Amino acid sequence: LVRVGHVPDLDRVVGRDEEIESIGSALAPAIRGGPPETTIVYGKTGTGKSLVTRCVTRAARSRATTNGNTFAYAYVDCSDYVTEAQASRQLARELQERLGETVDERSIPRRGIGAADYRDITWELLAEGDVDAFVVILDEIDKLDGDALLRSLSRAQESGKADTYVGAICISNKIEYREQLGERVDSSLQDNELVFDPYDATQLEEILSRRRDAFSEGVLDDEVIPKTAALAAREHGDARKAIDMLYEAGRLAERERADQVTEGHIDAALERAEINRFQKLVSG
Repeated sequence: LVRVGHVPDLDRVVGRDEEIESIGSALAPAIRGGPPETTIVYGKTGTGKSLVTRCVTRAARSRATTNGNTFAYAYVDCSDYVTEAQASRQLARELQERLGETVDERSIPRRGIGAADYRDITWELLAEGDVDAFVVILDEIDKLDGDALLRSLSRAQESGKADTYVGAICISNKIEYREQLGERVDSSLQDNELVFDPYDATQLEEILSRRRDAFSEGVLDDEVIPKTAALAAREHGDARKAIDMLYEAGRLAERERADQVTEGHIDAALERAEINRFQKLVSG
């Protein structure tokens, strides 16, 4: 619960009701076997963009199954897969993994074929799995080289490549990302844009409180969570850093064989984070 990258249940997500509603509305047609809407999500790091998107998409898949429809999704972090070919390959691998037993296991080569070939594998997997709707989450899409992948996804059904309804949720820290897109891709996005604001101290405190059960009962001093939330709100409003600070404080207490995580551990964790940040800046 306090490891960065963990995707909790939707009921642990705090202070993002409107954003959950908006992404839910974009995905709503897909849970009934219709076309999901492609959406761009903006916001600073640690404002819950990836978390909310992944939580809502997972919940939508569950609801679609209840409705008797096949809804599949894939998550691609474009900061790790920066070229069109890398991202297209990861997309095919994610889809294959999610469909599991409903499609034949096939080898998806690491190299030697082009981006379009990887996408052809994706269209074949969708057909084999008899998927009604497919959503691709492209995280940090501004790091992706060009907009060919997004263009291909937005026109997959129109061009006859896939019978499945295909949509995308594009996540970016850069509000000007849309200006980089070609005219054809931009027009397919319509007006589906969503901005996530930084968390305030009250929201951060609630987020951390809902992850208190990562620690044994009685281990956290009562002042630890309020102090962590206040520091994080003052510095950046970044929930990811606040959660990481709580994790680091727990690790420090563990190393010291302390009975409790105290405010002193939070101060030490903050100092450790500052040292790591400066090391990174200097090495760059």
